[in-house]
Amino acid sequence: MASVIQDRLTTDQDLLQMQEGMLMRKVRSKSWKKLRYFRLQKDGMTVWHARQAGGNEKPSFSISDVEMVRKGHDSELLRSLAEEFPLEQGFTVVFHGRRSNLDLVANSVEEAQTWMQGLQLLVDLVTSMDQQEWLDQWLKDWFQRGDKNQDGRMSFTEIQRLLHLMNMEMDHEYAFHLFQAADISQTGTLEREEFVHFYKSLTKRKEIRKLFENFSADGKKLTLLEFVDFLQGEQKEKDYAPGCALEFINRCEPSDSGKLRHVLSMDGFLSYLCSKDGDIFNPVCLPVYQDMTQPLSHYFINSSHNTYLVGDQLCGQSSVEGYIRALKRGCRCVEVDVWDGPNGEPIVYHGHTLTSRIPFKDVVTAVAQYAFQTSDYPLILSLENHCSWEQQQTLAQHLTEILGEQLLSAPLEGLLPTQLPSPEQLRGKILLKGKKLETCEPDVEEEDKEEEPECDLEPLQGTQVESEPELQEQEPFLRIKGKKKKLKPILCPALSALVSLKSVPFHSFSHSKEHYRFYETSSFSESKARNLIKEAGNEFVQHNTWQLSRVYPSGLRTDSSNYNPQELWNAGCQMVAMNMQTAGLEMDICDGFFRQNGVCGYVLKPDFLRDAQTFFHPERPISPYKAQILTIQVISGQQLPKVNNTKEKSIVDPLVKVEVFGIPADTARQETSYVENNGFNPYWGQTLSFRVLVPELAMLRFVVKDYDWKSRNDFIGQFTLPWTCMQQGYRHIHLLSRDGTSLHPASIFVHISIREEPETES
Repeated sequence: MASVIQDRLTTDQDLLQMQEGMLMRKVRSKSWKKLRYFRLQKDGMTVWHARQAGGNEKPSFSISDVEMVRKGHDSELLRSLAEEFPLEQGFTVVFHGRRSNLDLVANSVEEAQTWMQGLQLLVDLVTSMDQQEWLDQWLKDWFQRGDKNQDGRMSFTEIQRLLHLMNMEMDHEYAFHLFQAADISQTGTLEREEFVHFYKSLTKRKEIRKLFENFSADGKKLTLLEFVDFLQGEQKEKDYAPGCALEFINRCEPSDSGKLRHVLSMDGFLSYLCSKDGDIFNPVCLPVYQDMTQPLSHYFINSSHNTYLVGDQLCGQSSVEGYIRALKRGCRCVEVDVWDGPNGEPIVYHGHTLTSRIPFKDVVTAVAQYAFQTSDYPLILSLENHCSWEQQQTLAQHLTEILGEQLLSAPLEGLLPTQLPSPEQLRGKILLKGKKLETCEPDVEEEDKEEEPECDLEPLQGTQVESEPELQEQEPFLRIKGKKKKLKPILCPALSALVSLKSVPFHSFSHSKEHYRFYETSSFSESKARNLIKEAGNEFVQHNTWQLSRVYPSGLRTDSSNYNPQELWNAGCQMVAMNMQTAGLEMDICDGFFRQNGVCGYVLKPDFLRDAQTFFHPERPISPYKAQILTIQVISGQQLPKVNNTKEKSIVDPLVKVEVFGIPADTARQETSYVENNGFNPYWGQTLSFRVLVPELAMLRFVVKDYDWKSRNDFIGQFTLPWTCMQQGYRHIHLLSRDGTSLHPASIFVHISIREEPETES
């Protein structure tokens, strides 16, 4: 594929013009618009920029970081500048993860088309690369970085500098020996192919060679039967080994003669171990593989909190981009806080704060466009309605006109008499969750029983009380300083008629069972939900077998930090809403959990969380099965990146921490010792062991850190996955960045073993 890119670079007219460079306007806001000279580098993989043509260039972005290219019409920022620049001349570069978009305006429609078409072509080529093609491109990138004078050759001095950049400290004499062996042309320098030879000498993996020789009779190849023995004995592929072995050989063996003879060479064996088949994440769990015909209440649902925010919840930016990003990552429940806006048009923002505002109409338009691009299973719009009667009518009009047939119009109680429909039945449908009238006339008899505390609620300046979302679930109040007067709700019937999932206040589990219906749903603050788990964990689990629960982060999390969703999932709570714009451990757990089942946003709960008569208590579980013992041998690491720019002159001292998250009794952490001055090919060879009672609810997180005795260890990379999606045997774990993007080719090599805990003698 790398050669395909090179061919296109010399023949494709768009790419040829991009390599010459173009002056474009970089736009960050309405007030920040500056001219920059952008140029595609000769590697076809990176774009650099300068203040002017011929100026000092700096890296701008890598093609591998680009998710897609959008037209100017689809950019919220460029649309706001439509009077200054024609939208046809603008385009947006959208990156993976949480990196901000890059909005650019070219000098002509033709130049914009050149960059849009060229970038999309390169993105498509990079996306289709296989493991070997990625490695080839990665080596080419390193060669260019190491070739300081850009003469197509590398001296030994440049090689030494490169080794330092690659996170490796090597004995001078040994490095020079490898350099001389690779210098086939005997010029005292290495050309690109000679550099590849040098790299292969550097990356000879003794642990893989030893493993290969343990199963190979002659130490040169694995026969089909020997490979089957390895797959059955070590990889626990007992049911599929004979059929898989030949398929893996055809896929991973580089030589045609090896494929014909049905044997696997050392290179083919390494290729298998580094492929998706050798990954720790079971490929069976990657597509939609679960039963999608059960009631919605039987699934965990990927849910977002304050979806409109791309920053903190006090003065951060509100943006349609928040909805686009959440939907594209498989989120199936998004939140819309809507208030009265100017000119009769409702606006979306975080009430009583300094966050920016966006038109409700723009949010609904984005939802209509992106709702089902990643998943075609139902999307829930959680509507927090603060609008007047008149603007509620506008809400209803926009929802109806823009969403059209996507919006579920038939009442849920008309579809099934006793339980929620399934994700399968609701494919391609958007469900509105919010307040709903019993009849056309406002009915407040039930709500009037609920006493609200007296409070001084003048419009809050940059602060939100934790109970505010709970108050939002009640009827509107007229708030007067020092006292309050309760009014009947002024909910517009037109908007009420669109609501499929009725929001109701929570009183008690017995009250819900007696008075509420299956299509009614309650919201809980994180502290309220935690208290209920402690006080009535089993009742909470039973409640969540038939009715949807939504949990939201504390209003005191002004930095938009997150809670750990695991403890809420343990009680069967379906919609555990997360601040998706905030990276960290909690989002790693959420992303890792919903990576399974086709990233469709729905994960079927274990059977003991779906049984209405279940005895399961998340704090005191009684498992009918024996505990399982997980043994993890952390063997080695490969090409770990240097992530702290302030330590540019240093080489990382990596260690691996393994974390198990599940019920409280199963939650544990262990770590290896650190390897000094080697991020290139560190070897640990250490074994960690965990005892797990409820594996169906367990998540594993592998974290690689740079040891620092003076301060907190620096984060290098992580990978998180459900226990139920983990493969046993010798596996590679391909690391992700803090933002969840690939750190290819960085990985760690482990051996995974799971066994039942042996019975103790009485």
